[in-house]
Amino acid sequence: MKFFSTLLLLTVFTITSCNQKQTNSFEEISPKVFTEKIKTTENPQILDVRTPDEFASEHIDNAINVNWNDEDFATKAATYDKSKPVFVYCLSGGRSKKAAAKLNELGFTTVYELEGGIMSWNAEGLSKPSTAQIGMTQDDFNKLLNTDKKVLVDFYAEWCGPCKQMEPYLLKMQKEMGDQVTIIRIDVDKNKTLTTEMKIDQLPTMFLYEKKEVKWRNVGFISEQDLKKQLQ
Repeated sequence: MKFFSTLLLLTVFTITSCNQKQTNSFEEISPKVFTEKIKTTENPQILDVRTPDEFASEHIDNAINVNWNDEDFATKAATYDKSKPVFVYCLSGGRSKKAAAKLNELGFTTVYELEGGIMSWNAEGLSKPSTAQIGMTQDDFNKLLNTDKKVLVDFYAEWCGPCKQMEPYLLKMQKEMGDQVTIIRIDVDKNKTLTTEMKIDQLPTMFLYEKKEVKWRNVGFISEQDLKKQLQ
């Protein structure tokens, strides 16, 4: 009898644990699925967890700015309806994943996180067409490639962790390898038009050009040693 009682308790514990696991999770979905779910959800709760400046520059329609970096993020987020779906996004996905996990902790039952952030959203052509030119144009970019030397283009952002790690040796290489390769660093926040046109949806992203043709591409962190091998 004691055996069956123990078995029953273990079964209940397992079922409860599984249910908690299913509840305490969020779903990362592609930009197209994200927008379709928003369209089919009545009065969708859309949280843009970037900074107010980022939000002001562009955001998804009907989104509300709840800055992940604010100390009172949890307090503000908790004011929304936890029983209804909530859609969360940032620029490229780093902050929104943390925010989505926190929303689960707060008791939100259905959390959708935009895969790749608004950068992927724009790269998929889901943003509203805009005539506003922000930063460098494609023509400006193409002119930078008019050289006999190799050209390494680094798309980065000030808030990007791997980008910050790579910055010191990229700046050093700009000076030390200037006779072999031209290294150009492009801030995606200041050059949104070009970033969208080139479909840059992850950071850092690097292109190595030779005679205006892409010879190598890299997404994510790369060590100084490995990068130098590509430039030799």
